[in-house]
Amino acid sequence: MAAASSSTVVAPASTPASFLGKKLRPTQATTAAAVNYYHVKSSSGANRFKVMAAPTPIPLTTIAELRQHHSQLVRLGLASHPSHARRLLSFLARDPDSHFPYAARLLAHHPDPHPALFNPLLSALPPRHAARLLALMLSLPLPPDHFTFPRILPGAAPLLLVAQLHALLVKLGFHSHSQSLNALLAAYLANARPDLASRVFRGGGALDVVSWTTMVGGLCKLGLVDGAREVFDGMPERNLISWNAMMSGYVKAGRFLDALEVFDEMRARGVEGNGFVAATAAVACTGAGALARGREVHRWVARSGIRMDDKLATAMVDMYCKCGCVEEARRVFEALPAKGLTTWNCMIGGLAVHGRGEDAVEVFARMERKGVAPDDVTLVNVLTACAHAGMVREGRRYLDHIVRRYGVELKMEHYGCLVDLYGRAGQLDEAKKVIDDMPMEPDVGVLGALFGACKLHGDVDLGEAIGWRVIELDPQNSGRYVLLANLLATAGRWEDVARVRRLMDERNVSKEAGRSVIEVDGEVCEFQCGSLSHHQAEEVYAMARDMMRRIGAEGYLPDTRDVLHDVA
Repeated sequence: MAAASSSTVVAPASTPASFLGKKLRPTQATTAAAVNYYHVKSSSGANRFKVMAAPTPIPLTTIAELRQHHSQLVRLGLASHPSHARRLLSFLARDPDSHFPYAARLLAHHPDPHPALFNPLLSALPPRHAARLLALMLSLPLPPDHFTFPRILPGAAPLLLVAQLHALLVKLGFHSHSQSLNALLAAYLANARPDLASRVFRGGGALDVVSWTTMVGGLCKLGLVDGAREVFDGMPERNLISWNAMMSGYVKAGRFLDALEVFDEMRARGVEGNGFVAATAAVACTGAGALARGREVHRWVARSGIRMDDKLATAMVDMYCKCGCVEEARRVFEALPAKGLTTWNCMIGGLAVHGRGEDAVEVFARMERKGVAPDDVTLVNVLTACAHAGMVREGRRYLDHIVRRYGVELKMEHYGCLVDLYGRAGQLDEAKKVIDDMPMEPDVGVLGALFGACKLHGDVDLGEAIGWRVIELDPQNSGRYVLLANLLATAGRWEDVARVRRLMDERNVSKEAGRSVIEVDGEVCEFQCGSLSHHQAEEVYAMARDMMRRIGAEGYLPDTRDVLHDVA
């Protein structure tokens, strides 16, 4: 059957003979070619069928296969067909450093170039090649369309390239196009230039809800949550992405109560939430230690009919575990029909930190029976469970099992857990041996685990040696100095305690004030040692003094072993 050719295609230079349409040696790829039937609409509008001999789409795994396939398309006059051209270009985009010249020649010699051919490739290429492709596009000349800048700008990492694209965008009149404007905002924010993004934003143009949300999310990622809140408050309209972006920004900044205020405002306005908003609210409750608020969020999820998917369930399980309600966490966990690895890990970790080692390893065993393979986080949680429950032998066995069966590679945190496993059990020599045998230099976390174990079990000599190493690795952490001073104080070595305090003064390291958080009638209250900022501070201190007087009358004696002054 004769092949029909709809157009003449000029082959790129420097291509193999197969590209020029010469006879090919049959290969597995070429013998897989068959006749495809393409439905073609005539110019009169009547439907006809035109038979065209075209290669059946075959997997393209190498550049040699692509060249052969391309040469067949050239011979059959189909290389200019958009679907074939896009397929060739999508393969070439996988390795732009090697194949960009071929892709550029293909586009440069296309008989009917159109932005629709260039745009997908622009978004797939790294900035360097995308800029070259845009230059080729302009040289044809082929003007960009309203999809071009949204494709290239998100990946335009270098600030200079973003500025050049900005100038071109304005010159071609696309600054009034919302998608192009939004892509420009995102590019400036990705380059950590909120000033330039704000200048574009304040300059007007076709702003829509995506523009405002892009500014809110981008400023939050840069830690500028107050600026993000200013933009958020000025939004003419908001969608769920906007609300969640503001909440997430506060959560990432550690301003959990502010995040919950945004959540409350959203509900007060009658906005229906979704699983993403609910998960963010649950994380905020976790950070604030607000159990009552967390339960309220949980009830809201049930009332709203929001599906408890894996991500939301994980956030709820984590919230209940960290607020001390392990059984409520288990109820959420057990009610989830399909559990992902993250949810299994969260439940195992929650049980672990509450000392319920046997329950944690039982959940791990169930996870294995369900065919879910553990990862490095699972191993951390299982080792933590065994450490907190004093299950030293079991912990070592699980480590060997997970590493051998699942190929989990031991990382720094795993060695830290192993040191903690031995250290909590008082096996300090074994813990030190783990450190000595590590294939990498131990970090402050690994050494800190042994340091804490020495303090727990009163090994002053080893603890002092490890303590000084920890301080040199983490010289601005006041807790390290305090722990070493406390350890030395237990041995009555007050001169050494004073030396530690002098070193803190020399390095300008001050002990962080203790903080505590308590939830009363749904309100989260935070107290700082020595602070009178709370509106009921006088009543709180009066109650504390009265309690100390009463328990003293009952025979209570304070434990002064960790007091950094000689009060003996």
